[in-house]
Amino acid sequence: MKNIYWSSFNRKEWSIIIAASDEGLSYVGTTMDEIEDWCKKHYKDAVLVEDKEKTTEYQKQYEEYFAGKRTTFDFPLDLQGTAFQQQVWQALIQIPFGKTTCYSEIANMIHNPKAVRAVGGAIGANPILIAVPCHRIIGKNGKLTGFRSGIPLKKELLGIERVPYKE
Repeated sequence: MKNIYWSSFNRKEWSIIIAASDEGLSYVGTTMDEIEDWCKKHYKDAVLVEDKEKTTEYQKQYEEYFAGKRTTFDFPLDLQGTAFQQQVWQALIQIPFGKTTCYSEIANMIHNPKAVRAVGGAIGANPILIAVPCHRIIGKNGKLTGFRSGIPLKKELLGIERVPYKE
């Protein structure tokens, strides 16, 4: 039986919940329900164990990001998803702090320009908010697009990175 360790901290009005396996950061979200659902789907026999000690480094780096003191993350990731999702998530990781791109650019990055809708689905399934920066995806017209944890949090993250966008 595998343990998935989790803890949470608050950022303004959001609760940020971090989950990690022994291999690395596995999930970042804003509700326990989503973490429990994700865990059941990807780690069928895993047990969620609250453990601040096991998640300390992840939380520290996230808090540094929120404080404007960190632009990249250097902890290991334990990304669980299909080969296509993994490809999209690796492309997201290439988007630098303070920059944005759109779905079609990610499709081009993975050499599959016709897969724009599938790219959108993979981005929506991204399990690790912020470190795998799906918040840096905006519409071709510069407007904000959907975000798993809501547009207000997406605006907050883009604000930390001083990224302009259209309302």
